Amino acid sequence: MKDKVYIFDTTLRDGEQVPGCQLNTVEKIEVARALEALGVDVIEAGFPVSSPGDFNSVIEISKAVSNPTICALTRAVEKDIEVAAEALKFAKKGRIHTGIGTSEFHIKYKFNSTPEEIIERAVKAVKFARNLVGEVEFYAEDAGRTDNKYLAKVVEAVIAAGASVINIPDTTGYTLPHEYGAKIKYLMEHVSNIDKAILSTHCHNDLGMATANTMSGIINGARQVEVTINGIGERAGNTSLEEIAMILKCHKKLGLDTGINTKKIVPTSRLVSTLMRMPVQANKAIVGRNAFAHSSGIHQDGFLKKRETYEIMNPKDVGISESSIVLTARSGRAALKHRFDQLDIKLSKTELDETYEKFLDLADKKKEINDDDLMLLVNRERVADRSIKLISLQVLCGKNVQPAATVTLNYNGEEYTEAALGNGPIDASLNAVRSIIKQKFRLEDFVIQAITRGSNDIGKVHMSVEYKGSLFYGFGAHTDIVQASVDAFLDAVSKALK
Repeated sequence: MKDKVYIFDTTLRDGEQVPGCQLNTVEKIEVARALEALGVDVIEAGFPVSSPGDFNSVIEISKAVSNPTICALTRAVEKDIEVAAEALKFAKKGRIHTGIGTSEFHIKYKFNSTPEEIIERAVKAVKFARNLVGEVEFYAEDAGRTDNKYLAKVVEAVIAAGASVINIPDTTGYTLPHEYGAKIKYLMEHVSNIDKAILSTHCHNDLGMATANTMSGIINGARQVEVTINGIGERAGNTSLEEIAMILKCHKKLGLDTGINTKKIVPTSRLVSTLMRMPVQANKAIVGRNAFAHSSGIHQDGFLKKRETYEIMNPKDVGISESSIVLTARSGRAALKHRFDQLDIKLSKTELDETYEKFLDLADKKKEINDDDLMLLVNRERVADRSIKLISLQVLCGKNVQPAATVTLNYNGEEYTEAALGNGPIDASLNAVRSIIKQKFRLEDFVIQAITRGSNDIGKVHMSVEYKGSLFYGFGAHTDIVQASVDAFLDAVSKALK
């Protein structure tokens, strides 16, 4: 039987400390329900004494979810603990997470205290909390820089006082993985009552070692990990939930299980990213948009022959339908043929060779090649299933003339015509389209490219449009660059309004 590693998610507490990422109570409940569906064991819902909003959020989250333990953070202060207990009164399973700094930096400079007094305050706080709730977790803040012998004394004392989970935070993200693992091992071997509690990791990513430190802690005996979705958190962030869950899933020989429904990882990641308005970096492990994307020709060829040659995880295991083959100047014939096969376009070897030369020439000019580009390369037109169709377009422009455009669209089965002015023929045309659609779309990106050279060349327009907080991409191609621009805009708008 596999050992259980408990997942303590602090997205709604430590994660929400990121500037600009604050959530309202309704949004916090939505995240909490997603975390429950994901299978986390503990949700740290907030720091109740810090604000009325946090207090109310802990109450409402306690009402909204049933399976996870709901945890509230406090300092080793009776008022904090009383307020936290009050906020947890509706929790099916409640936990107070109280603690105090234990490193020399904290004892001497933060508290102007002594090691003995710190232990007294810690014990007093745990006993007080234990009388108010069924479960108490103690954190030794800055444990990463705390002397191991003194830390063992603190841990032993708070376990005796009633703490059943002991959090060993690398608060500043300073500790090296072998040092952090050795610290956990030391506590496992030198705390006489360690069998009565679970050691927990809480690692920050200031030097990029949060996940490595957490894994080192697990290997040396920690059985709870404090993590966040997408690794968000104070300063450089916390250990990523998705990374620990998938490391343990991939390394079955460790014999450890989190109970996380990994197929919900990516949907949960996207929810948190959207609500907190914090984009996930493209190369982020597990959940970044490039995590299962292949652009190198050598990698693409190996992947197409057997997925496991370059993927240690199945994308479906984390909630992605399939890996992606990204066509760039580094892609080979195998990847190009694969994409044409997906488009149901069959090319002979000669045709593929000729098209591949054109493809490389285009790829040198353009960062990434999409399906519309490929259609143009083989002189085939893809008919987009658009809800809005361009019927006619007429523009007036020139020197000393105010650019104007008249556009007729088939929109929702009816024809509409509008005229508008602009600072150029394209701007005027898009303004006329906006007058018909009557929806607020913001142009985010607008790129015009030529396939070859010459005044009679086909102009390609790639456009991204923001609508209600999401981006939609459009494409148009025509010898008339104004029409290509309108086509690209309508392509993006049609996708947005589906």
